[in-house]
Amino acid sequence: MARYYRYKLPPWARNCIIVIEKVTLPILIFQLIRTLLFPTTLDVFLLGAFTGLFIAFYLEWI
Repeated sequence: MARYYRYKLPPWARNCIIVIEKVTLPILIFQLIRTLLFPTTLDVFLLGAFTGLFIAFYLEWI
């Protein structure tokens, strides 16, 4: 099975991935603050999803 290689993608797809990668951390911080102030089930779920996405980008899985 071949490893995912982002530079084989078309330029528009690479730009989308780069933008999502840069925006993930501020959204994660905002969601953490929101979850600490007003904890709901949806907020906890979103925090987990953004944390997983951030970790995937950090470990270069995406």
